[in-house]
Amino acid sequence: MSGERDVVIVFDCGSSKLRIAALDEACRIVAQESAPNSPKPQPGGEPTWRIWDLEEIWGKLCALTRRLMKSIEGRFNPIATTIATWGADGVPIKRDGTTTYYAISWMCPRTSRIAEEISKKMDPWEIFRITGYQIIVFNTLHRLIWLRRHAPSALEEAHTWLMMPGYFSYKLTGALHIDPTSGSTMMAMDLGKRDWSEEMLALAGLDPSFFPEWREPGEVLGEVTEEAARQTGLPRGLPVVVGGHDTQFAILAANPAADQAALSSGTWEILALRLNRYDPSREAYELGVVIEADVEPGFWNPQFLMPASLVLEWVRRLMYREEVENVYEVMVGEAERVPAGAGGLILLPSFMPDTGPTKAYGIPGVILGLTPFVERGHIYRAALEGLSYQLRLAIEGLEKAFGVKLSGVKVVGGGSKNRLWNKIRADVTGRLIVTSRIREATVAGAALTAFKGAGRFRSFKEALASMEAGLESHAPGESSGKYDELYKVYLELYPVLAGALKRVKGGRR
Repeated sequence: MSGERDVVIVFDCGSSKLRIAALDEACRIVAQESAPNSPKPQPGGEPTWRIWDLEEIWGKLCALTRRLMKSIEGRFNPIATTIATWGADGVPIKRDGTTTYYAISWMCPRTSRIAEEISKKMDPWEIFRITGYQIIVFNTLHRLIWLRRHAPSALEEAHTWLMMPGYFSYKLTGALHIDPTSGSTMMAMDLGKRDWSEEMLALAGLDPSFFPEWREPGEVLGEVTEEAARQTGLPRGLPVVVGGHDTQFAILAANPAADQAALSSGTWEILALRLNRYDPSREAYELGVVIEADVEPGFWNPQFLMPASLVLEWVRRLMYREEVENVYEVMVGEAERVPAGAGGLILLPSFMPDTGPTKAYGIPGVILGLTPFVERGHIYRAALEGLSYQLRLAIEGLEKAFGVKLSGVKVVGGGSKNRLWNKIRADVTGRLIVTSRIREATVAGAALTAFKGAGRFRSFKEALASMEAGLESHAPGESSGKYDELYKVYLELYPVLAGALKRVKGGRR
């Protein structure tokens, strides 16, 4: 269409927010619409059980897309669409696309006993060696085992199983598929082969024939059907490009150099490598590393998942609730006036103790050094410093486990906007912190993938080379020496507090 710029439409579906975004070839968001998302109690289930209402989510996505399409009408020309969603969750469906059971959320605790039992059936190290995954309650394979035991008809009546990107792609195209980035979150793949592990699937009484065909991100899956066009407002016949797990698109868009890690920083932080080898070392397993399939075949993403801005939001909620305007500027300004070391405070940011590089200790969040003279700026600075100690430990863990030497970290996501945090990260880690103009890394990575599927790029390498990242570097400064000493204290606290916490828990019996 004359005078209209080409864009791709990205369905960015997260556990807490649904977003539809239109991006141009420079990965700039030209329009977007969003709505909240959350799991629901399962009708007739236990009080703690949580499921996704797929009809509600699809309805929201359709409404958002119609609004977005109306807003870009006459200005932009959609040439492709793709879907990125959260990982681990899926649903069994019949041949006609109806589901045979609810889509169980990763937030549902019903598989906790299965997660405990599975280590008795199979060596957890062997599971990691095959799948790249640790035994975590929400792993998809645990859901499949649960269905086999407690709702066997759901699997017996199902034609196949779709992960979330596959389900919503099916709603657009009528085509069935699974992509390796989503599959790698299931604890069911032979990750080195980028294919199913028959040994793992057998634990749920399944085999590869139950699942749809593998399709790679960047391939054209199909076209928007007449019915999907009516529901969404997307043009009928618009190419639908295979998408996948949102984390992998963020890592792709970060585009770290060989001696850099990628850090996708938001409510959670994911520190990851893009390695051209599958290397599930014993050391990586013992450190709690998870390995997932990269968007591009021939690459893998070893990673740590760690609490991040959720810690800072806790500080804001408790101590800055009266600040209505420019609250984040106020927080950063107050923390900047506090010297390195936060006035003797140290905050351990392990608010989710079963994740991250300190997982082995099981320690929840801790603040040490409180006095009557401590102000909220001290606590916010201590939180930024504690998160940076956590980051340094994760960097050192990846270096040790995979035999790499990292000179820097490429940071994307909302957490990359905080200038003070970036400075502290550099000082604490002793490494170059590089930020990019690409803040919304998931949608940027998905957009590059969609443009590749639309034929604009021949390869992911070419797509990444086209992206003007607008890099900014933050080098270690004069506070590095002080932080080296405080980092030693941070490391000493975990084993000491682990012993104390064990005694406290013992005293509650």
